[in-house]
Amino acid sequence: MARRRPWGVCHPGDWIAYYSPRTQMKGGEAVQAFTAIGRVKPGEPYPFDMGNGFVPARRGVNFYSAHDAPVRPLVNRLSFIKNKSNWAYPFRFGILRVAKPDFVTIAEAMGLGPDLID
Repeated sequence: MARRRPWGVCHPGDWIAYYSPRTQMKGGEAVQAFTAIGRVKPGEPYPFDMGNGFVPARRGVNFYSAHDAPVRPLVNRLSFIKNKSNWAYPFRFGILRVAKPDFVTIAEAMGLGPDLID
């Protein structure tokens, strides 16, 4: 039986892509693009002080050289976006698991080759 991972948890070897809705956490200009992509490094999570008492856990990530990929041209190709007119809804939940074909679509839009994603 395959081990189920808790929702919202990354493990070493997982691929991640960052979606940036805006230039700042609570405001700023609209970005609406995937802005970073990488693979989680081996090792345990560690606390990271972001200020004002906010200390989330983080993991190390090997980031790849890539360019930003605006999300709007990808909306119709991404299966995890069920309601295409309300495409931003899935991004409200923090970590979102996506199927490999969706991740490859994002990676290719960022300039990575599909053979890189295993």
